[in-house]
Amino acid sequence: MNKLNPEQQAAVKAIDRPLLVLAGAGSGKTRVITEKIAYLVKQGTPARHIAAVTFTNKAAREMKNRVSRLLDDNQLRGLRVSTFHSLGLDILRAEAKTLGYKPGLTLFDEQDKQTLLRNLIAHSSLSFDPDQYERYAWQIGQWKNAFVTPEQALSRATQEQHHAALLYADYIQSLKAYNAADFDDLILIPVLLFQQHPAIREKWQNKIRYLLVDEYQDTNSTQYELVRQLAGNLGRFTVVGDDDQSIYAWRGAQPENLAQLQKDYPRLQVIKLEQNYRSTGRILKVANRLIANNPHVFEKRLWSQLGYGDPLRVLSHKDEITEAQQVVSEIVHHRFKTGGSYGDYAILYRGNHQSRLFERCLRENNVPYFISGSTSFFAYTEIKDILAYLRLLVNPDDDAAYLRIINTPRREIGPATLEKLGAYANERHISLFAASGEFGLKQKLQDNAVHRLERFRDWIVDTADRAERGDQFAVLEQMIDQIGYKQWLQENTGSRDAAERKLKNVYELLDWLKRMAEKEESGNAKLSDIVSKIMLMDMLERNREEEAGDQVSLMTLHAAKGLEFPHVFLIGMEENLLPHQNSIDTDNIEEERRLAYVGITRAQRTLTFSYCTHRKRYGEVEECEPSRFLSELPPDDLEWANKKQLDPETVKERGRASLAHLKTMLS
Repeated sequence: MNKLNPEQQAAVKAIDRPLLVLAGAGSGKTRVITEKIAYLVKQGTPARHIAAVTFTNKAAREMKNRVSRLLDDNQLRGLRVSTFHSLGLDILRAEAKTLGYKPGLTLFDEQDKQTLLRNLIAHSSLSFDPDQYERYAWQIGQWKNAFVTPEQALSRATQEQHHAALLYADYIQSLKAYNAADFDDLILIPVLLFQQHPAIREKWQNKIRYLLVDEYQDTNSTQYELVRQLAGNLGRFTVVGDDDQSIYAWRGAQPENLAQLQKDYPRLQVIKLEQNYRSTGRILKVANRLIANNPHVFEKRLWSQLGYGDPLRVLSHKDEITEAQQVVSEIVHHRFKTGGSYGDYAILYRGNHQSRLFERCLRENNVPYFISGSTSFFAYTEIKDILAYLRLLVNPDDDAAYLRIINTPRREIGPATLEKLGAYANERHISLFAASGEFGLKQKLQDNAVHRLERFRDWIVDTADRAERGDQFAVLEQMIDQIGYKQWLQENTGSRDAAERKLKNVYELLDWLKRMAEKEESGNAKLSDIVSKIMLMDMLERNREEEAGDQVSLMTLHAAKGLEFPHVFLIGMEENLLPHQNSIDTDNIEEERRLAYVGITRAQRTLTFSYCTHRKRYGEVEECEPSRFLSELPPDDLEWANKKQLDPETVKERGRASLAHLKTMLS
């Protein structure tokens, strides 16, 4: 506590009224949350009655680790630190009976959601556009995030939204029939549950007597309502957020939720954290000047004791190829001059497509790099296959899993058979698995097709029963042998080595599941609980959390939020890129300005902006204008590097840097 500044200390000690902590970039917000958890425990609130929620597993883990350094194991017992969606899953599982769910609830990811919608469209008597299923999926997600039920969606829908609203009702009904919930349901269903069952709401309010919320500016309407339901009228909460870093409107985030708190909780106390521990004063001055162009309910200005720092450089280039070459050259030169590491540098951009030329240029110069957003472990085909088997074992009504594995490996069950099975299941309003065992199916299919479906069904029932009664992980290993998955991989993979790698991934998944089971409080969690958790982890972490190590980081501005680097290059500072053309067309410049602000405040010591005068788009070279955001920055703090001629000594120094780098490459 002694190491906290006065505002941080005040935020930690304010526990007798609702609290909003406006935490600027780099102001130590995670520290405030973790210190507050420790303070609450030491003031007499048992850890089992405290919950801290955030948006990513990585942030939740970091929070847990920090709290564990402040409290001993006994004091920590029962503390809940999780994502919003993990909390929602816990509520769903605890209240499954009231909600009408059977054990073994399945979580549908985006791919499962779209598969179900395609199936509903295919079997509907209405004239849905089959090519619009992605738009329907997006609209349904938007309604759930905005706390809009199917009935409300139907009554409010515009003509363009009418089909999506009709599909929304069928989609919800089908999810319930499959004993499944999607990602958005993990917040929506608990909120509806609390509204309709006051006794259950009161039970959870007694369980969670103090709630802490991180990244509050990223909450949507449904998440805001969940916080209100859990916190109750007394408002036993601390929310921490920064309206200037709200950059997720496209997925339903509402920075207005910060202002809404004042209306719903008149006793709300507001504390501002404005001291930045990350960046130099000049970087913060530039960031403050930029974001001041947005309207604010709460005013704040970041400041630092880390010195004023160097001017921010602006590089202009004739095209995107020159831009990539010069930025990589700048990194090589700067690293040679300062003796730093490649891991000190980050290249940030608005869209993923901007990384390609930089990747090529970095490879040509033998500069190691790391791209945030690489393929997830869960995205590998073999992992999705085995997870689908596990999902079907714990929930036979999971149609998405059934369709994925019914012919993986092949069981001579063709698409015509599956189409007739689907039509029969749709008529009977039951799952594909249930339909495969019904006597009436024999009137629709030939005997050999029915026999193959029944054989698969009986095998799943037997495997699930053995896993329930015995060593579940031994049964899963036997399952992989029984289905001949190793042979399937060898037949369907380009090389023997690739097949071995895929099989190794499968056993790595099983080992991981086993470790997860052992970590549960019982020491031997049910397979259904582990599968639910692993599916949630999949949806929350589509990107592998690899450490970049000594590599230049390449990432989008959205992916960079929460990170920091000594030296940042913010590229593509042009109209139509940042701000993006879509935002210009929809008059949503404020969020784009917040995105640029996030990019600026990632930099600790140096920041370089880069733009092109010409850029190729759709095969045509177009003239580009510098971003309007550059003109909003204080001119005295910018150095337009390309507009002045380099002095001879600098030219020599860069030559030496390039020669040294060339020698390193040759060695």
